[in-house]
Amino acid sequence: MDRPRLEMSPRRRWAVTIGVMTGMAIAALEATVVGTAMPTVIASLGGISHYSWVFSAYLVTSTVTVPVWGKLSDLYGRRLLYQIGIGFFLIGTLLSGFAGSMTQLIVFRAVQGLGAGALVPLGMTIIGDTFTIKERAKMQAYFSGVWGLSSVIGPVLGGFITDQLSWRWVFFINLPVGVLAAIIIGFALKEPKRTEKPNIDYLGATTLMGAISLLMLGLVEGGNSMATLLAPENLALLGGSFALLGLFAFVERRAKDPLIPFRLFRNRTIAAATTAGFFAGIAMFGGISFIPLFAQGALGMTATQAGSLLTPLMLSWVTMSVIVGRLMLRIGYRTITIAGFVVMAFGFILLTNFHRQTPQIWLYVDLAMIGAGLGLTMLTLLIAVQQSVERSQLGIATSLNQFSRAIGGAIGVAIMGAVLTAGLSSQLLKAATGADGILTVEQAQSLASNPNALIEPSAKAGLPADILPILQDSMAAAIQPVFWVVVVVCILALIASFFLPKQQDGSEAKTDNNVGETMLMAEQTTINARNQPVAEAD
Repeated sequence: MDRPRLEMSPRRRWAVTIGVMTGMAIAALEATVVGTAMPTVIASLGGISHYSWVFSAYLVTSTVTVPVWGKLSDLYGRRLLYQIGIGFFLIGTLLSGFAGSMTQLIVFRAVQGLGAGALVPLGMTIIGDTFTIKERAKMQAYFSGVWGLSSVIGPVLGGFITDQLSWRWVFFINLPVGVLAAIIIGFALKEPKRTEKPNIDYLGATTLMGAISLLMLGLVEGGNSMATLLAPENLALLGGSFALLGLFAFVERRAKDPLIPFRLFRNRTIAAATTAGFFAGIAMFGGISFIPLFAQGALGMTATQAGSLLTPLMLSWVTMSVIVGRLMLRIGYRTITIAGFVVMAFGFILLTNFHRQTPQIWLYVDLAMIGAGLGLTMLTLLIAVQQSVERSQLGIATSLNQFSRAIGGAIGVAIMGAVLTAGLSSQLLKAATGADGILTVEQAQSLASNPNALIEPSAKAGLPADILPILQDSMAAAIQPVFWVVVVVCILALIASFFLPKQQDGSEAKTDNNVGETMLMAEQTTINARNQPVAEAD
């Protein structure tokens, strides 16, 4: 039998919301603040060869644990699992601040990622448990604002803390905020006691985490070029991942209470939204990862200027999320999602035509358009998924939405990185064998294997004045196929969004098992009951 929505007073609901937003804020800031401090960290600890793993370790553990956190929250309750997640995050944060070597920092960042895998999906699930359908669409927009604001102030805050205090305070600053979030959730979120004994799918969790870990390792290690992606050791990682995924599917079909119930995908909304979310993750991470590279490598911007390019993207994302939250149930999430992917595809099509002489103002306008597309789709797909399942499956359904985006982003960045490397090598070799002969073949090969000369200010300053424009033109031409990959991905996401069920009068979609219709009726009954005087202790 499905669990009812949590009943609590308005004051308690706002306290829960503040607690969830606080928890999300530390996860969002962590994603942007640390990158700013990393040059100082390397100067302090050394180990530049392991630089990428400071980020990759966090990414791997925070991704592989998402569905596990979601399922466990369905079994044991949101409050307990959310607090455990914050605990892991804070332990990893504290240890990272005291790290004495790059190896220690990588290990502690992995611990931090274990907790981060709980913060966002469980936060969204708690909001889904707490608010009605109409309220939820509006509330989720505020959480998009948290991420957008964090993306804008994170780099500035990270630079200020590193310069004025120490890079270690980039981690320590999160500790009181995380403790506050755990305390607020502990006191404000009240859940009914569970008397049934849960069945935990240990084998399913182990095989899935193993499969995704190998997949993420293969993508992180092989994302530099097509050669490394197809290297024997990398193919072994990917092959092991697919083998474990096959074993996971075998285990889940026989599990009494599977980690990911495959019957969820019989729900048309879940299947379509998860597929579209996977492609949306590729587009989102592709934009965030490669647009600053285009700005630095092709347009000659500084790192600060390139980072500021994401500001209009994030602001339009947040603004559109707020608007969508108010219009979603009136217009219908299928229409909004389709419109979002159309806008996003058009924005990336424009990017494919940008070159070294393109005025920067048009780049800002185009990024605002891409941000609007993300704002139209990300929140809408989440709400669509949450509205199509019973509350007993809300945790795993919400986690699947987050999980599909993260996996899509990891796969997309690896593929696009390989496309960029191959394209840059081809463009530089073409410039070396051209009529002007300014660039030698040896220089082209060296720059293709290590294009940092286009990004690092000191290396760029040492380049001859006549070579720099050739390199920038080569980068602009090489990165255009990357944006075409994103265009194709947006089109695939658009096709998937057409499979979302149609809605009538902005109400809940008729899903295959009619769960959505039943939920909407139950929620309306709750709203009506709220209008009657009810005595409740805070």
